[in-house]
Amino acid sequence: MDVEAHLERLDQLVAEGRPVPLSGLVMVSRHDAEDLVAEARAALPEDLRQARWILKERDELLDAAARQADTLRADARGEADRLVSETEVVRAARREAERVLAEANERSRVLRLEAEDYVDAKLADFSAVLDRTMDEVERGRDRLRQGLGTPDGAVVRPLHPGDGPPAGHLFDQERTED
Repeated sequence: MDVEAHLERLDQLVAEGRPVPLSGLVMVSRHDAEDLVAEARAALPEDLRQARWILKERDELLDAAARQADTLRADARGEADRLVSETEVVRAARREAERVLAEANERSRVLRLEAEDYVDAKLADFSAVLDRTMDEVERGRDRLRQGLGTPDGAVVRPLHPGDGPPAGHLFDQERTED
């Protein structure tokens, strides 16, 4: 399960928490929340391994494009040498060799740019996933820090940031304030 799935489960845990009467807080199991955060942390190395794989794939694509460009250049040179036999053929051969060489260089450039664009897009997606993951983890940790402990180990949290009593203040329904 990837990090985003763990964060979705954490969001669901908070959304399904029991509401605390007369407040904007909900109660969730501290154990369940801590387990989900630990699982998300454990999934991060898998995402990092995928990023290394993408970088390796990029290097292989660039190497293959360079080899193909070298082959195309060698073919173009061979074709040019073959055409050098006669004077009229020589001029035609030079033009053809230049065309083939330019075509090989352009194809090589296009392959390299496509490979770099592909890898850049994959890395940008991965970066966005990691940024969202880190934001969700921080929000989850903030929620855990802001929660008020209860006797059964559950954590009481506001439904929205800023809702609920100040930290350290427990609601007493028997006491009325004037």
